[in-house]
Amino acid sequence: MSPTTYAGLQLELRGHTAVLTLANPPANTWTAQSLAALTRLVSELNARRDIYSLVVTGQGEKFFSAGADLKLFADGDKAVAREIARRFGEAFEALSGFRGLSIAAINGYAMGGGLECALACDLRIAEEQAQMALPEAAVGLLPCAGGTQWLSWLVGEGWAKRMVLCGERVDAATALRIGLVEEVVPRGQALAQALLLAQRVEKQSPTSVAACKRLIQGARTQSPTATLVAEREAFVDLFDSQDQREGVSAFLAKRAPVWRNA
Repeated sequence: MSPTTYAGLQLELRGHTAVLTLANPPANTWTAQSLAALTRLVSELNARRDIYSLVVTGQGEKFFSAGADLKLFADGDKAVAREIARRFGEAFEALSGFRGLSIAAINGYAMGGGLECALACDLRIAEEQAQMALPEAAVGLLPCAGGTQWLSWLVGEGWAKRMVLCGERVDAATALRIGLVEEVVPRGQALAQALLLAQRVEKQSPTSVAACKRLIQGARTQSPTATLVAEREAFVDLFDSQDQREGVSAFLAKRAPVWRNA
């Protein structure tokens, strides 16, 4: 299917996978328009029963995304700052809440809001030349789109402080070692590897994946005791789904299931 263009974004559907390309050259920076488009796009994908996964990558060979264009803040206008911060928050919280599995295919520099976009995804695959940083404090700002929270959750407080407070940039090998990314691949292979991973999701019940994702992410803010109760309730709730009946029936009949995402 040919790509559908949103503001600064391109969307292509490949089977049950949506491929979103950040496309605002030369550095794939975010704008108020592209952030609003991302919020709308994720909502539209959530409404589609045939989409199970979302892969996000950058256009070109150098940048995944360099984040926000600092020219937006040159005038020191607090109203502009508040508007952009709100749009960043809405967009990446929507991305984090995507119903299926989301994968960031980091094909180059992921800086500031670019890295925060990757942090909002469920998994991250980085090419060997990729560089990642949250350098906002170097220009008198701070990460405002989940960076201080999601980074700390992934890599721990120490490394989060090295990257945010000390402005430390990490390469792909370091990112893998500290848990910032789950896999490192050769140059030019991040998208292909992400698509292979997305294909594995197609074997899983999409209703089960959505429920499991909510529970896993719920562990960030809730105690295990509370989440264990929710886990048992979610297990029972799946018996209202067509996919639960299809999954068990297919297993007993020794055939591949046909998911309905319902």
